Amino acid sequence: MRIKNIITLILVSSVIVGFSLAQIIKSPEQYSMTERRVLAQKPELSAEQLISGKFMSQFEEYTLDQFPMRDTFRSIKANASRSIFLRKDNNGFYYAKGHLSKLEYPLNDVKIANSISKIDEIYKKYLSKTDCKMYLSIIPDKNYFLAPLSNHITMDYNSLENEICENMGYLEYIDIFDKLSLDDYYHTDQHWKQENLKELSEYLLTSMNMPANQTFEDNLLEKPFYGTYYGQASLNIQPDEIHYLTNEITDSCVVTSYSTGLPKQSVLYDFDKANGKDPYEMFLSGSEPLLVIENPGSASNRELVIFRDSFASSLTPLMISDYSKITLIDLRYIQSSILYNFVNFSNQDVLFLYSTLVLNNNISM
Repeated sequence: MRIKNIITLILVSSVIVGFSLAQIIKSPEQYSMTERRVLAQKPELSAEQLISGKFMSQFEEYTLDQFPMRDTFRSIKANASRSIFLRKDNNGFYYAKGHLSKLEYPLNDVKIANSISKIDEIYKKYLSKTDCKMYLSIIPDKNYFLAPLSNHITMDYNSLENEICENMGYLEYIDIFDKLSLDDYYHTDQHWKQENLKELSEYLLTSMNMPANQTFEDNLLEKPFYGTYYGQASLNIQPDEIHYLTNEITDSCVVTSYSTGLPKQSVLYDFDKANGKDPYEMFLSGSEPLLVIENPGSASNRELVIFRDSFASSLTPLMISDYSKITLIDLRYIQSSILYNFVNFSNQDVLFLYSTLVLNNNISM
């Protein structure tokens, strides 16, 4: 018994010392590709930090973020929670019907009110006295389809939809909930698949009295897509594929970014971003405050302005159709007070296109 205790003590001590040495020796990582976030760095030691208690709290965060084999242990914990302890979710993430998702519950009345207020502000400041035709469409996140199938709790989508619509009677509502299904979303990410959006884009275009008769070539990105939820959930499932659609119109479009306030040439499909930390950002180069897409082959002078979130990045290339210009505005990255510097609201179609995820959180900076 004594020998057994000694061996156990030696093994435990070896593990503790080994991980401690590994923590000391290994260089701290700046960014976690799996979690898609910046990792905590070693805090500066000072008398002020020690007395305030900030040093110890920051040091604890640093040791947790920089722990050796962190991703391996996260994966073990997540798989054990699901397979052994039969937990329905792990830190809000769950796996069902081949999909990873994150619980979005409950409705955040304050954030929804803020979203309504921001759209109302835009309308009153820029649109109320114009001849623009104005529309609203709400994109359901995939929990709308997945959560009922797996008996997970979810927000009241009907209440969200009703509250938004009732407070925005000045916008013509285009209901797309029944135009989508679970299969239209990536398995490891919250976004929808562009190759599944052709019929949806046609429905939106015809709802805004635009022709919708484009054909596209389906292209496959030669890189597996591990979506945002893949690393955050730490569950090992098959990655997705990214398809992107092209035709003569998309190939001829001229894209201009105003991310710095000055015009800079951009692209519909950014293949540098496709090989970066989030391949979905290949669509319109990801987070952009303001983009202008010009269609030199358009037979009309009609323009479309889209107030949007990241879901519109993959949808918009399918909507250029006969529009001569599409302007995309993401209020999370640009102050609404300076829009007049970039957009002249007159005789355009204006579409407010937001996902339930963003409406239930923040649509503006």
